[in-house]
Amino acid sequence: MPTLKRLAVLAATAALALTGCSLEEATAGDTVTVVVGYQSKTINTVTAGTLLRAQGYLEQRLRQITDNGGPAYQVEWQDYDTGAPITAQMVAEKIDIGSMGDYPLLINGSRTQAGERSRTEFLSVTGYNPKGALNMVVVPPDSPLTGVGELAGKKVSASVGSAGHGTLVQALTRAGVDPVAGVEVLNQQPQVGASALESGQVAALSQFVAWPGLLVFQDKAKLLYDGAELDVPTFHGVVAREHYTAEHPEVVDAFLQAQLDATEFLWQQPLEAARIVAEDSDLPQEVVYLYNGPGGTSFDTTLKPSLISAFKDDVRYLKSIGDFADLDIDGFVDDQRLRAAFAARGQDYEKALADTADHTAGSGTELWLDGQDTTRPAGDPTELLRAVAAARAAGSTVRAAYIVDSELGTRWFADKAVWLRDGNTFLPFTTQAAALRHRQAHPTAVPVTYDQAVAEVRS
Repeated sequence: MPTLKRLAVLAATAALALTGCSLEEATAGDTVTVVVGYQSKTINTVTAGTLLRAQGYLEQRLRQITDNGGPAYQVEWQDYDTGAPITAQMVAEKIDIGSMGDYPLLINGSRTQAGERSRTEFLSVTGYNPKGALNMVVVPPDSPLTGVGELAGKKVSASVGSAGHGTLVQALTRAGVDPVAGVEVLNQQPQVGASALESGQVAALSQFVAWPGLLVFQDKAKLLYDGAELDVPTFHGVVAREHYTAEHPEVVDAFLQAQLDATEFLWQQPLEAARIVAEDSDLPQEVVYLYNGPGGTSFDTTLKPSLISAFKDDVRYLKSIGDFADLDIDGFVDDQRLRAAFAARGQDYEKALADTADHTAGSGTELWLDGQDTTRPAGDPTELLRAVAAARAAGSTVRAAYIVDSELGTRWFADKAVWLRDGNTFLPFTTQAAALRHRQAHPTAVPVTYDQAVAEVRS
C-alpha cells in the first residue's frame, strides 16, 4: 500500500496539474491559508471537525505537500454552534471549507449560489443515520407529554434552519400539526434552548446531536420524539467554495484525504476517538460515545444515492421557512474529488458507495464500567441487563450502558430507555410512544423501570 507521504504527493500533483502548474511552480515562500468552519459539539461532523482538528490530519497532509516543494499552509479553525453562521461566513468569502447538517447544507447551497466567489459544492458526507435518529425532540423530565402531536399550541425551541428544526417540521406535519401556525417556534441556539427548557420557558426542544443525548444524560430532559420515526435518512456533510477549490485544489484534496484518515481512525478506535472528541469539545465522553460508538452514527464519506434522494425531498423545507432560491441538487453535489481521493488510496469508491454497513468496531449494545478503558459487548438487551446486575452485585460502578431500541434501532442509554418485559425477555425503547406501539401489538408486554428490569432479569 502506498505510504501516506506518497499519497499526499500524488494527490497534490494531480490537483495542481488541473490548474496547469507544478509543485515547483506553486508560490513557494508564500503561505496559503485555508479557513475551516466546524461545530465542535455537533459530533456527527467530527471526522471533518473536532477529531480531524485534534489529530492534526489536515496539517499533516498539507505539510507533506510543503516538504515536497509546495507552498507553506496555514489552517485556521473556526468553531460554531450551528451551520447557519458557517454559511454566512462562506457567503462573505471568509470560510473556505465547512461542515454542517443536511438542512443547513440546503440553505448553504441556496444562499451561496448567487456569488461567483461564494458558490459552494457538496463534496462529502461525514456521517449519517439511515432512519433519521440524529435529530430528536426532548421535554422536561416531569413533562406529561407523550407524543409530538401534543406540542400543538405550545412553545418549542429550535435553531431555525438546522437539522433539528427540519425534523420538527416533518414530525409535526405527520402528526397533523401545522409546523408554522400550530406551534410557536423560538429560534434559539442549542445552549440557549437548553436553558429555556430547563427554566420552563418552552415545552420542548428540537435539536441535532449531541444536544438531545446530552440533556437526557444530565437528567435535564427526557426523549419525546425519536427522529428515526420519520424513517428518512439524515446526514451531515462537507462543502467548499468553488472559487477556493479552483485556486487551491490541492488543499481541498488534502482535506478529503484527511477526512478519510479521521474516518478510518474512528472506525478502528471508537472509544479512543470519543475520548479525544470529549476532551476537545467539553462534552461528556459517555455522550460522545453514544453517537460516535458502534451502532450510532454511520461514519461514511460517500455520497450515497439514498442520502441524495432524501436531500432532494428536503428542498421543500427551504420554502417552508423563508424566501430561498431553488437549489439544483444535482449541480450542487460533486463527488469527483472524493472519487479521486479514494483512487489515490487504492480504494474502490463504487464498492464503498454501495456498502451500507456500519464499520465502527464493536457492539451497539454494551456495558462500560467505571475505571475501565474498554467496553463489554452484549448480545441483546436482556444479556446487557444480566451484565449490569452482575456488576452491581460485584460492587462495580456502571459508567454507561448502551442499548439498541427494539423498534427503531436507535442506540440509546439503557438507564434512560423505556423498558417492557414480555415473559423473560426485556425490550428497551427510546420513547413512551414506541413502547406503547409495541404493547398494542403485544398485549403480554408490561412496563418496568430500568432498576426493576435489572433486579428481575434471570441468569
